[in-house]
Amino acid sequence: MPWIIFHIDVNSAYLSWSAVEQLKNGAETDLRKIPAIIGGDRASRHGVVLAKSISAKKYGIRTGEPVVDAIRKCPNLVIAPPDHRLYSDYSRKLMTFLRGYTDQIEQVSVDECYMDFTEIAPRFSSPMEGALEIKNEVRRQFGFTVNVGISENKLLAKMASDFEKPDKVHTLFPDEIKEKMWPLPIGELFMAGRSSVEYLQKLEIRTIGDLAQMNPELLEIHLKSHGRKLWEFANGMDNSPVEPVRQEAKGIGNSITLPQDAKTEEEACEVLGKLAGSVGRRLRKAGQKAGMISVEIKYYNFENSSHQTQLERATNEDARIYETAAELFREMWKKQPIRLLGIRSSKLTDAFAPEQLTIFEVQPEMEKRKKASEKKAKLEQALKEIRGRYGEEAVIRGSNMEEKREKEK
Repeated sequence: MPWIIFHIDVNSAYLSWSAVEQLKNGAETDLRKIPAIIGGDRASRHGVVLAKSISAKKYGIRTGEPVVDAIRKCPNLVIAPPDHRLYSDYSRKLMTFLRGYTDQIEQVSVDECYMDFTEIAPRFSSPMEGALEIKNEVRRQFGFTVNVGISENKLLAKMASDFEKPDKVHTLFPDEIKEKMWPLPIGELFMAGRSSVEYLQKLEIRTIGDLAQMNPELLEIHLKSHGRKLWEFANGMDNSPVEPVRQEAKGIGNSITLPQDAKTEEEACEVLGKLAGSVGRRLRKAGQKAGMISVEIKYYNFENSSHQTQLERATNEDARIYETAAELFREMWKKQPIRLLGIRSSKLTDAFAPEQLTIFEVQPEMEKRKKASEKKAKLEQALKEIRGRYGEEAVIRGSNMEEKREKEK
């Protein structure tokens, strides 16, 4: 029986939660219904847009852009400061509510989570009915809205939740991929970062469908393992289960708050190199290898971002950890000053446990052994022919030659 996975995502979380709290305290205007953003300061014109209303989006305002640019696009823009303590409180309430349905909840950020709906599906006439109940109850009890994506795996459920917003339920089952997902721009694919999108566009890959129909080996040549992963995602492939206990809690990691903000890729990668060395040493000391690597960035304005990737083979080597971390960093860095960097390893295994070789590793080893066997057979044949023509003593081992000389003395 296939899984039934929900991805539940709060619509413009910071803005929605701020709006709900303001309305509770007597505000007459709902931030969600006017051009408004969360982030920065109008007087100093510093900071970036952390969240925006639908009205603000119509002015071309984007999450992550400088506040000064947003004001330029919409001079009457309403700006509210972030309140991370408030957001944590609303997030906690939401997760507690969702766990009232099932404890199979994997929270991936303050405003989104996956729910494995499979076991509780028989309580409802359909997954759609269950998702609609959850969505409507969130709005009724808390005053903010969520989108719910439904599918057979986490990737497709997340893609579905990003369809039309707000306050919607969408499905994206495997038989709907070609119709609903393939026509979308490549930039809307999960894990397709800015640099990857730019590279793919140079290859004339414009849509998710274009990517899905590419030769994955060609993508690996250009984008290494990330190219293969993007191709799998474009074809809806994802076998990762909902993990109620975060793997990071079982991992080994390190982070550092920088004395001065890192502003260039070179500065950031130098820090990542040191962190990778630290994580690698700790893994080796613990006798562990990591199957997953994640990178965390905290920007100068305290905005957080993180990316993770599954490794083809578990490792505790500094160079491999750094290579993976640097690749993740380049995918998600917004070209903004960095206050903190971190690397965390998870999905740990015993470093000395036997490993299952892949076909790509087994075949070269078999070829190597075959060549060695053929070389030995040719040598034996040559020795046989020489001895046949010149006698058994014509060719002897070096060690035997030494023994013969000693006897002659």
